[in-house]
Amino acid sequence: MRTTRTFRTALLTAAVAGLAATALPAAPAAAAPVAPKFLSAGQWPASLTPWTAGPVHKGLPEDGSVCTAGTIPAKGTRHRDFRTELDTGARQTITVAPTAAKAKALAAELRTALATCLDRLKEQEPGLEGVSRYHGRVNVEEGAHVYSIDTSYPEVGSTDIGLHSVGRDGRTVTVLEWGQLGDLHGAPLKGFRKTTGTAVAKLH
Repeated sequence: MRTTRTFRTALLTAAVAGLAATALPAAPAAAAPVAPKFLSAGQWPASLTPWTAGPVHKGLPEDGSVCTAGTIPAKGTRHRDFRTELDTGARQTITVAPTAAKAKALAAELRTALATCLDRLKEQEPGLEGVSRYHGRVNVEEGAHVYSIDTSYPEVGSTDIGLHSVGRDGRTVTVLEWGQLGDLHGAPLKGFRKTTGTAVAKLH
């Protein structure tokens, strides 16, 4: 955000012999609000190869997010992608809403989007099978919630597991997405919950 303008105040004092004008020193500029902080590569659950963090970009990702597309506004949003040398990737999206009430509403919409994601995917992709689970709340700031979506295409024998979470601190909402080949049994659910708590706690 842009810093507020500073104003110089003139103090006029009357003297017996006449009028004298004295200017006060300029007031210091107000500090710009600190942007919410993103996770670092090392704060994701451990993988067989190290995580690499991409740059932070303004707005929504060009390729969209499978479960939350159409829910997160571009305004006030930034995102960052992460990857490993194997078939594991992740993304963090942060949105600063105009008010805490609007952030609360956005977080609720995102929870609904995650909870209904698998049903929408099945409608779009015939032959897709899967299981969606809610893994509870993470007690950090205004709270965070964790979900998993386990999908497979029996005809080709492929399976994918995605871990998702949404959390809020005041008027800031963050969404985490983690995915790799495999199923929930091989996913670092405990580590992802820890990462979710870290992500929300370090926003501000």
